[in-house]
Amino acid sequence: MAVSFVLRAFRRQAGWLLVVVLLLCGLGPLAWGDLVGPTAEDHTIAEEVAWLMEKQHLSRHPLDREISQRCFTNFLKTLDPMKLYFYQSDIDEFMKYRDGLSERVRAGDLSFAYLVFNTLLHRVDERVKLVDELLAKPHNFSADEQMVVDRKAAQYPRTPAEAQDRWRKRIKYDLLVLKVDKKDGKQAIDKLTKRYHSFDKRMHQTDHSELLEMYLNAFTTAFDPHSDYMSPDTLKNFDIAMSLNLEGIGASLMNEDGYTVVKQIIHGGAADKEKSLKVNDKIVGVGQGDSGEMVDVVDMKINDVVKLIRGKRGTTVRLDVIPANGKQAKVIKIVREKIELTDHEARGEVFDVGRKADGTPYHVGVIDLPSFYMDMEGARRGLPDFKSTTRDVRKILDDFNQNGVDAVVLDLRKNGGGSLTEAINCTGLFIAEGPVVQVKDADGRVQPQYDLDPTPTWSGPLVVLISKFSASASEILAGAIQDCGRGLIVGDHSTHGKGTVQSLLDLGQQLFRIPNAPSMGALKVTMQQFYRPDGDSTQKRGVLSDIELPSLTSHLDVGEADLDYPVKFDKVDPLNFRRFGYVTPALCQQLRQLSQARVKNSPKFQKDLQDVARFEEQKKKKYVTLNQDKFLKERAELNSDKEEEKTIEKLNDPNGNKIERDYYLDEVLAITVDYTRLLSAAKLQNMAVGARN
Repeated sequence: MAVSFVLRAFRRQAGWLLVVVLLLCGLGPLAWGDLVGPTAEDHTIAEEVAWLMEKQHLSRHPLDREISQRCFTNFLKTLDPMKLYFYQSDIDEFMKYRDGLSERVRAGDLSFAYLVFNTLLHRVDERVKLVDELLAKPHNFSADEQMVVDRKAAQYPRTPAEAQDRWRKRIKYDLLVLKVDKKDGKQAIDKLTKRYHSFDKRMHQTDHSELLEMYLNAFTTAFDPHSDYMSPDTLKNFDIAMSLNLEGIGASLMNEDGYTVVKQIIHGGAADKEKSLKVNDKIVGVGQGDSGEMVDVVDMKINDVVKLIRGKRGTTVRLDVIPANGKQAKVIKIVREKIELTDHEARGEVFDVGRKADGTPYHVGVIDLPSFYMDMEGARRGLPDFKSTTRDVRKILDDFNQNGVDAVVLDLRKNGGGSLTEAINCTGLFIAEGPVVQVKDADGRVQPQYDLDPTPTWSGPLVVLISKFSASASEILAGAIQDCGRGLIVGDHSTHGKGTVQSLLDLGQQLFRIPNAPSMGALKVTMQQFYRPDGDSTQKRGVLSDIELPSLTSHLDVGEADLDYPVKFDKVDPLNFRRFGYVTPALCQQLRQLSQARVKNSPKFQKDLQDVARFEEQKKKKYVTLNQDKFLKERAELNSDKEEEKTIEKLNDPNGNKIERDYYLDEVLAITVDYTRLLSAAKLQNMAVGARN
């Protein structure tokens, strides 16, 4: 260990020497073409990531040919997923290095990444010129042609003629998609011209740090889908997401065809209070203070635009904006302030549902919990009121108790995980003290983790609402609730299936072991696997719902089992834990029958079932028609890409500060009332039996 650390520290000091060595015996000058770099620090980071992955990853997988080949595949898929840019001859050249990539990363050798990426830049330039030529020509939309949409079925073009034909079909497809969106003629041509030229510019704006992150992520995800390297910028964004606060104007931005477009104004933020900036406005310039130079941000990378707009509270930023309503451009002055990302924290509402025997409605409290967040910095500093999921959910439950709520629905459909500690503590709000999860490390040691609070905050009927997007920490809570028989699991067929635990290792601290070490990003590495109290892992399998409702999300290829190189499912010994008995097979069967009858008579659920059937049919297709009449007819029935995009957008949309009561939630509330009523009847029956005995 000590010798290894000394060697790695020496390489850090001698990073410049490695560059010379690579030029002499590596991949040659092409690796140092359009993109400047790598730096000596980049080499050091690569070495450290390789060393940590081999020593710390759960699998203890050696840096061998298998990891090298996976890294090769991942990197090419990241850069050219549909095989549109590279020629087969490029791939043949890259193949010479495929089996030895692990050793190259271990040595801090990044020359392969530069060879591939600079080749890509040249190919993108060529393809953009081709796009301009193709957009200037007429296209025959009555021909019965097809375009490949399945990456596995796609082949890299072998000749310029093959590439031209592939792109001719691609442009026809793009034009047909825009026609569906009511964009045609010159408007469509202008939009595609901007799209591809903007993409070309953004690719050429890639810097050494971004390429390092892409390449090292191709390497780390060769071990499992959730291990990744975070550059200093990415790490900063990760910390913001976990702490739910930042300093800036309070707007969510997205790049669309070279423009920075406002996608959301965060409630209560500086932009919301100033009132001038609107959703879909285009930001074309950013100036600092009252008189700083206005920087043109058209075609600038979104991360760089965000850096310009973010800043310390109390400082001023000026935005040159093209309004979405088409009016004259204007400059908006906003004073930055601290923004609490309340749209992403727990929130609760009470709904009146059905009727009790006395004619009054059931009061059902719904908690929307998008993540298990915790202000790590606040926790480290020992602040008494640091942001915490458990603290926020407890407040909501206390309010429910005071207002006489009859049952609680915990909505985890959008919850992709977060803090393991918060998941355990939050589970403890619903159960008495006991085991919540078991954690196994790479050496096979199994450590149970317990809720230590003997008094639950909510002890009444509980329904946990899940989707295929419910992952990691949310699966710990759902699995523990199901194992204990404490509550009912409702929603998609199963949760995501992520049963692994990642640790965040600060690379500066790992290398220098000193306070205030230089920022070199962090490695998020899978070091443990977690298991339910009954011994089953949720890995790849997820938590199965007790009552399944029709939903497109059940059929999206977004689960752990759909990802590349997931850790395998396995089991450990079960623990002794209290079983509440609030959910039984007989009770579930009754509830399913009642729900199925309502779903059968619901036009909206029946439409969902029809859409799911069409979606599954379209998903199997390896090709899409480019005949205009056939294309428009298929899209009128169901646009599978659009439906998937809309579904994911809806899950990511915090929807202001309100919980949307739609037909889906109405059915969940109806199930909750049925569950509450049957539980109450069962308790009365048990009391009667006990009295007779």
